[in-house]
Amino acid sequence: MIRRILSVGIQAMNTRTEDYQFNHELTLWEPTQTCLALLAVSSSLAWQDDQPIECRLTFQIDSKLYKQIYTKTLFNLKPEIRGSGSDDNFQPDRPIQITATLKPDRLPDLADHASSAEATVNYLLQLIQEKPDHPLLYTENWLALSVQQQQESGEIGYTTLWATLNPAAIAAGTVSEADIAQAITQFFSDWTETNLGTLTENATAQIIDEVGNFFNDLADASINAFADFSTELAQSTPSSNTLLSQIINFFTEDDWSFTKLQGEPALRMAFQGKNGVWTCYAKAREEQQQFLFYSLCPIAPPKEKRSEIAHFLTRANYGMTIGNFELDFNDGEIRYKTSIDVEGDRLSPALIKRIIYINVAMMDEYLPGIKAVIEQGVSPEAAIRAIEQSDDTVPTEENV
Repeated sequence: MIRRILSVGIQAMNTRTEDYQFNHELTLWEPTQTCLALLAVSSSLAWQDDQPIECRLTFQIDSKLYKQIYTKTLFNLKPEIRGSGSDDNFQPDRPIQITATLKPDRLPDLADHASSAEATVNYLLQLIQEKPDHPLLYTENWLALSVQQQQESGEIGYTTLWATLNPAAIAAGTVSEADIAQAITQFFSDWTETNLGTLTENATAQIIDEVGNFFNDLADASINAFADFSTELAQSTPSSNTLLSQIINFFTEDDWSFTKLQGEPALRMAFQGKNGVWTCYAKAREEQQQFLFYSLCPIAPPKEKRSEIAHFLTRANYGMTIGNFELDFNDGEIRYKTSIDVEGDRLSPALIKRIIYINVAMMDEYLPGIKAVIEQGVSPEAAIRAIEQSDDTVPTEENV
């Protein structure tokens, strides 16, 4: 029995959707060139300004074929893009439905055969007979949106990242950057909750790759810009196992105000000492397992003073046990750096605290001497002597 349903899209007057119910076997190809016989039960086609913007197919399969699809990640059904829901309670004797959407970059292949949802299905059947190697017949060009099973207690299953992102709406340009940000944020939130907070760094990277690959497949340059934005957003949600997440947790619990630098595993914050206010940076080097903290001096010496400041900083650095001053001769930037390598170990809150508070203590301690050399013409020797005579104690986190 064939049934056609025509509906008008509610988001825009020039958008319409048509559903087509049928039962027919479709033969698609796996990436390994193995054919996959699927019972297709419905299709859906959407247009905007009479151009196809989405094509969906729903397949009905048994549990054995579902396991094959999931194991081989067919229809881009990879574990890391599974959203909320589960297949743990799927019953082996009941059919499973997979709904997939055609990748937006393949929609032009349907342009001449998209007068109706039925016409599109007939075209696919024709391709199976005449051009079995056509891209439309490869599972890799379809994105799984949902996996569901109807049981006596109701429908169970899960949705995927693709259902959250809505590839068709993005390709059609009907969603804003804010909408995409909200969708990705919601997906990460649901993913973490479903997986009991075990969003590992590896899984995060895999999700980001999937988002990036999808956007890179789209031709529109503005869509690629969304890809960059999505990646930045995903990167701002670090795993609890990363150095950056541990650093963020420390500053949050220690009641610091900070900002994460876009696209960088680093934080920026301000610190007010006894002798001034300056900017600090906390940076994580995940691959090297290193944590670095910088205090940027609030003043920079002019060119004619940089040799004297270099002299002052060299004297200050002599005997330093934790950290050191650095000078950029090109622009005059002065900073104090403390760092630690925790490869094979862990970055504890106690270690982070010592690295940070020793750092800001040293900048606060030597800032009057830096100002004296730059602003008052005091010699480096005299400036260092004044600091050493005024306070014989070595600054630590306990006496900051």
